[in-house]
Amino acid sequence: MYPGAIAAVTPDKPAVIMAGSGRVITYRELDEESNRLAHVFRAAGMRPGDHIAFMLANHPLFLAVAWAAHRSGLYYTPISSRLQADELAYIVGNCGARVFISSADLADVATSITAATPGVELRLMLDGVAEGFTSYEEAVAARPLTPIEGECQGTDMLYSSGTTGRPKGVKLAATHAPLDEPGMLFKLIQGLFASSGDSVYLSPAPLYHAAPLRYSLSFQRLGATVVVMERFDPEQYLALVERYAVTHTQLVPTMFIKMLKLQPEIRAKYDISSLQYAIHAAAPCPVPVKEQMIDWWGPIVHEYYAGTEGNGFLYVGPHDWLQHKGTVGRSLLGVVHICDEDGDDLPPGEHGTIYFENGGRFEYHGDPGKTRSAQDPRGRGWTTLGDIGYLDAEGFLYLTDRRSYMIISGGVNIYPQEAENVLSVHPKVADVAVFGVPDEEMGEQVKAVVEPASMEEAGPGLEAELIAYCREHLAHYKCPRSVDFRPELPRHPTGKLYKRLLRDEYWAKS
Repeated sequence: MYPGAIAAVTPDKPAVIMAGSGRVITYRELDEESNRLAHVFRAAGMRPGDHIAFMLANHPLFLAVAWAAHRSGLYYTPISSRLQADELAYIVGNCGARVFISSADLADVATSITAATPGVELRLMLDGVAEGFTSYEEAVAARPLTPIEGECQGTDMLYSSGTTGRPKGVKLAATHAPLDEPGMLFKLIQGLFASSGDSVYLSPAPLYHAAPLRYSLSFQRLGATVVVMERFDPEQYLALVERYAVTHTQLVPTMFIKMLKLQPEIRAKYDISSLQYAIHAAAPCPVPVKEQMIDWWGPIVHEYYAGTEGNGFLYVGPHDWLQHKGTVGRSLLGVVHICDEDGDDLPPGEHGTIYFENGGRFEYHGDPGKTRSAQDPRGRGWTTLGDIGYLDAEGFLYLTDRRSYMIISGGVNIYPQEAENVLSVHPKVADVAVFGVPDEEMGEQVKAVVEPASMEEAGPGLEAELIAYCREHLAHYKCPRSVDFRPELPRHPTGKLYKRLLRDEYWAKS
């Protein structure tokens, strides 16, 4: 299914409800809006396989923009609304976007990248106008409400980290299949979570992330209503479940933690009995947190392990999890292998790199080196996300480490190399290491350990200066929340930083 097919049957049914404003986008409006924008793309010369990018917060038309690109057969890259100009310009340029869409509330950063992104041929702005941008509303107003000729499915291209700290686009194979042909994720969601046109899906996270975007589009394929939170608030979340009789939702462990910290009378205030499936992923969930959530919500808490790359999918329901606490599930897509450094399979219980056999195919856009690094060194076609874990005797997977010291804070992936690259050029920094340290609420927070040019300058003043400097160049969530100083950092004579030694020191204190 797709919005046009749903609109033909239930045109006035809400496709999107914005939690804060209450604005409703019906299936008729979703279909017509995405058709109009698809005609704008076609008039701009866009053809299947071409690329657009858009930077929006959780805007009422976010999913309409995504559907317009999807039904035009395009690659589409939604970009975090929290990025700084340099980061934004890099992604827009690197993905080869010929169209860039943003909104008036983000005009300052959106307009700042014009000179740095000469490949963009059309810039559209929602809710206002700005220099170099055409009014989105005016651009779509005169376009037909009917579909473009030759509709076919596009696909997202979301950005992950590169070996140099620069993000890299995860490029999935484009099938250009008919719009009504469901993909594997849709089949998994429908099969595992009993989703249907009667479902109400609550999305509390930014839609530019892989899971919120892909799950919201999949639920709309069914004709379900998607309730979108502009930003997560634990009490508002519970109120929304009651108000809209939410049946399905997807969260990250940090959201669980924030709700568990609510006063008992607030937690008991709302009727959440409509919830049938609470799905979580994106970060490891502490066992005590998940136990408390199951005690509170009942056996409706489901977990999966997968990546933006789509090369594998593991799942565990609440009953199996209670028998295998800490697992992230058993594989439903791709055969899981745990391998040592030589690529040999390890027996159950032994830790190694997690590989998927016969999973989805992908590449890192413009980075063949990183693409090769995700592939099995034996050339068997297996791929990895770089995570470390082990299997038990029944095939349940347990994660024991994170890929390349990636930090997961509140379910958001943070790559410390970006902050290290920024801080390393500060004149008062001789050496720097950035990594994650334990944080009770967020799971991890970003920590920097700095070897200053002069230890005499080490202290609160320099700490504040370095944090502020980093925030000038990167989104704030990527920057250290605290800085410690050392006269020397542990490095091998070859120059390799022993970040593990530093990280282990901090985690041993937790």
